[in-house]
Amino acid sequence: MTDLFAPLQSLKQGHWFKLICGASFQHLPAVRSLTLAYTLAGADCIDVAADPAVIAAAQAALQVARTLAREAQKRGFDYKGNSPFLMVSLNDGEDPHFRKAEFNPTECPRDCPRPCERICPAQAIVFNSIKEDFSGVLSQKCYGCGRCIPACPYDIIYTSSYMSTPGAIAPLVMSTGVDAVEIHTKVGRLAEFEQLWQAISPWADQLKLLAISCPDGEGMTDYLRAVYELITPLNSALIWQTDGRPMSGDIGDGTTIAAVKLGQKVLAAKLPGYVQLAGGTNSYTVAKLKTMGLLNDFRLPILDFGLEDANLQSKIRLEKFVTEGNPPDNFSQNPKSKIAGVAYGSYARVLLSPILEQLENKEVSNTNVKATVRLEEDNVLLWQAVELAHSLVSQIKSQQER
Repeated sequence: MTDLFAPLQSLKQGHWFKLICGASFQHLPAVRSLTLAYTLAGADCIDVAADPAVIAAAQAALQVARTLAREAQKRGFDYKGNSPFLMVSLNDGEDPHFRKAEFNPTECPRDCPRPCERICPAQAIVFNSIKEDFSGVLSQKCYGCGRCIPACPYDIIYTSSYMSTPGAIAPLVMSTGVDAVEIHTKVGRLAEFEQLWQAISPWADQLKLLAISCPDGEGMTDYLRAVYELITPLNSALIWQTDGRPMSGDIGDGTTIAAVKLGQKVLAAKLPGYVQLAGGTNSYTVAKLKTMGLLNDFRLPILDFGLEDANLQSKIRLEKFVTEGNPPDNFSQNPKSKIAGVAYGSYARVLLSPILEQLENKEVSNTNVKATVRLEEDNVLLWQAVELAHSLVSQIKSQQER
């Protein structure tokens, strides 16, 4: 494995940013737009559903991003054409990330105020939609958050979970050339995890990164140690994703607390690999981590050289590093006592939803066939989307400024 990949440098230095499009989110235009905007904003990893069509949509966006690298730099974004890792999510058992809401709209009373439609963050529930010519749940947009279920006054909404057979899905997904895999597991599912890992392992050497996502539970750290024993030796980088409060980051600032607490728990276990937060992450997360001293600070330390100019002191310290090979403490390696990065799902998607909605409502006519406008085809919306994405990405990326 090489450390030349920019995303791996972000992991090592503790300013890793991952976009979670959604393990069951299959709305191709949105996946493409989200991937493009967050790539140009400096994301290190794009996590998508293990669906060849979704993977292809993300790969197309990554290609477009490379053509816009120079324009992004002109506009002040620090994207140099290095592609983020493309990751797919797989599950070894039932998991809230791998489900869809369903209901029969004919059972809805006409006078129902339809709270499900208002509460859905993905705008996946529609009634008498002229554009879609449909009522109910738009399956490709639903990512399984489940907020509509308690909101329904008539208790007619339910979810359908799905699992792919490891032996069937692994060759199909791994042959697409993805860079990374995330396995969603749970305490007590070691046999199921092993079955899935055996299906993936023939392609393990091509992976640059493996992530293990696990919610809290009794015996969690012992379970993760057992998982580690199963996957070693491992040639790729390893991330432990602490899934604090799944798919809740857009609800309010406080949802990030569960992710931070779980991150601390896994850090204390001192497992090999990096710890990255998820589940409830939002614009409050980095600020909370900074307050708690859980992020690496790469600003050069000011040593007492008898100089009044702090900038000059920093410069001398850096020159000593370059010429003498004595790096400042933690200069290039994120300490194992620190969080290496943050993944954003629902919050990152909802942040861009006004732009994506405008884009979706635009249509172009070509030989009488209507098609949705692609994000790069609307210059104004494109850079508005990148600016919004950058407002989130830059929070953790500011940690690398010296």
